[in-house]
Amino acid sequence: MDTELDWMSMDGWTDEEVEYYLMGPFDGGVPGLVRRIRRILDVSQRGLAAALEVSQSVVARWETGRTSPRVAVLLHLLRLAGLRAGVRRADTGEEVEPMRDDGARDRAGRRYPAHVDLTVTGWWCPRAAGSTGDLLLWRRRSRARRDPSITFHTSLRHLHRLMNGTPVDHPSLQQLTAEAVHLDEVREQRRLQILADRPWMRPPPGWLVA
Repeated sequence: MDTELDWMSMDGWTDEEVEYYLMGPFDGGVPGLVRRIRRILDVSQRGLAAALEVSQSVVARWETGRTSPRVAVLLHLLRLAGLRAGVRRADTGEEVEPMRDDGARDRAGRRYPAHVDLTVTGWWCPRAAGSTGDLLLWRRRSRARRDPSITFHTSLRHLHRLMNGTPVDHPSLQQLTAEAVHLDEVREQRRLQILADRPWMRPPPGWLVA
């Protein structure tokens, strides 16, 4: 039991809350974590409340489980105590990191759905240009702007993961751009090999440059 407890802070608690608090120590979940942080910092409820700019009654409610601090507040509490939050898999104990903040976004600046896997198909061009003579022009523009074409699957993603594995995260735009450049290199090697094997298929100068 916390010997620094100000008994006046129990004002308004139910008999069950007081009894439960006095039963400590216990595996208290978030309430126990708040108490542990307060013990590490060696401060009273009022002291912790002052550091967080909240009322003492708010801290009291956290410690009895009547309410819980928001995630942002809880992370701030951990930083105050020199601690770091971690999430681990229940089956293996492996630490799970949050998804990266610099993951690629769509052309409107929105994040892609967290549950999908992103794939690069080349350089971006409007759908309407895919069957017109403007396709090569758009490819050149997008290559100059480093604007890759990014797609994702929803219905077939489990099949893709079965064959290729499950990516840990969404790549950054720089990584996807590098993949588009690599696709260019692979396509160019294929084109040169085709022309070497079939010289009669050599196109006019400037053809197939995108």
